[in-house]
Amino acid sequence: MVHTFDEEKQNRRVDELLKKEEEELAQTLSGKYNLQYLDLSRMSINTDALRLVPEEEARAAKIAVFDIVNRKLSVAVLSPQNGKTLESVESLKGRGFDPTEYMVSTASLNRAWARYKEISFASEVKAGILDISNEDIREFLGKTNSIPGVRALIEEVLRMKKGFRTSRILEIIIAGGLSMSASDVHFEPEESYARLRYRLDGVLTDILNFDLETFALLLSRIKLLSGLKLNLKESAQDGRFSIKIDTNEIEIRTSILPGAYNESIVLRILNPEAISVPMGELGIEPALFKVLEREIKKPTVMLLTTGPTGSGKTTTLYAFLKSIDSPGVKIITIEDPIEYHLRGIVQTQVDPKKYTFAEGLRSALRQDPDVIMVGEIRDSETAEIAINAGLTGHLVFSTLHTNNAAGAFPRLIDLGVDPKVISSAINVVMAQRLVRKLCKKCAKEIKISSEMKVFMTEALKNLHADYEKLQRESMWEAKGCEACNGVGYKGRVGIFEGIVVDENIDKIIRESPSEREITKIAEPQGIPTMLQDGIIKVLRGVTSLDELGRVIDLGL
Repeated sequence: MVHTFDEEKQNRRVDELLKKEEEELAQTLSGKYNLQYLDLSRMSINTDALRLVPEEEARAAKIAVFDIVNRKLSVAVLSPQNGKTLESVESLKGRGFDPTEYMVSTASLNRAWARYKEISFASEVKAGILDISNEDIREFLGKTNSIPGVRALIEEVLRMKKGFRTSRILEIIIAGGLSMSASDVHFEPEESYARLRYRLDGVLTDILNFDLETFALLLSRIKLLSGLKLNLKESAQDGRFSIKIDTNEIEIRTSILPGAYNESIVLRILNPEAISVPMGELGIEPALFKVLEREIKKPTVMLLTTGPTGSGKTTTLYAFLKSIDSPGVKIITIEDPIEYHLRGIVQTQVDPKKYTFAEGLRSALRQDPDVIMVGEIRDSETAEIAINAGLTGHLVFSTLHTNNAAGAFPRLIDLGVDPKVISSAINVVMAQRLVRKLCKKCAKEIKISSEMKVFMTEALKNLHADYEKLQRESMWEAKGCEACNGVGYKGRVGIFEGIVVDENIDKIIRESPSEREITKIAEPQGIPTMLQDGIIKVLRGVTSLDELGRVIDLGL
């Protein structure tokens, strides 16, 4: 008979003997130190107790707080007389706890420390606010800004025990979105899985797919946080909650929509840091910038910014407000929602059921303001009050949903505004879009074809002579590298157009003109259109022609 040596079996036996010896030593030492011995492999670990001592401190002190009842703690220790152990236990006493020490082995401590992975990074300090204060999350926000890094961390937490991981998964997903400056987080259930996507620089990007069971737990958790009804599954719901990181509070807007397989979720991240851009960094060309600088310093003016949702209108208006804010100026805003808190400015938030834009504007006028910002003109009543505010000595900023600057005038007329008063109230109308900026590390220079040169030259005619000096030989395209997550773009900048309401515009407005007629009349003002502004940025290497074509119609 031939006997084969089973190395794996032998190693298991050795491990078992070593573990047995280690536990016997811990039992022996427990008698020496007059402490009760415990084997934590046979006991449950209370993660609420474990979180009382940060993981780094617990490992250094070789302790683990594994249970809590009222203020009484059960603390596993390896060496009761160790200086760091004594210091950590005294710290718990100083915080008002009553710790009882138990002698354990290194294996027991390792089992307890492994449960730190299951501890939620956040605690719900009050309804609708998630307080993320764990050092690991802050470190994650500072260091991880790549898709593979975020994906790996989410995948790691997805492998945890289901009973402990739901809050942690949500926190990691939101923290990942914050670290990558995502504007939205999308959870999209399919027949056999759920898809997670971030909107990065205006473009949806796949992160990963995960199981439907986890999605169902996340859906319930998000509904609870957002103050939504758990049992309502056939109707759309909107809510909100806040993320608190140190002293910063970031609002999350929640949208739940019934779908074919389950409800889909979109979380809009309203990060103050992402929306706080100085006026000089918006990307406005000098011809328009000079007009805006002049106009917003006037005591009575109405300035409208137009564009679709997500085109940066609110960021632009906030930049204007910050540029004119001073102790001698009273500024009131009516917003939905308040996206960025400006010190020294009275900001109010509308509620569709209680406090509309029109009601807010009417009330704001009774507060003796110098400047009013109306988040959006949505109806005839709001339009009429805003126009009257501009006529009666106020500086008014607001937004409209139109495709271009010229479209604002027909839109106001459709809302019932008298064409004769539009020119008296409104000084400037702008339109804008956001384009992605080429990654500076990997943008690839290419020659401009002769056909494209003709197109660009034709598009840039009628502009100031300075633009004739722009080089027309090269442009740049996206390539992709590690710095930009392989996308070829990093960050966004605005492309703008503007129309000053002068005598020529005043005359044509009274004739109910088309957008094309207004654009033609505005050409002598020399302010670049969005197409022209975009081509200028393409020739300067700020963005690519492909990206510009994604955002606006090039007419090619």
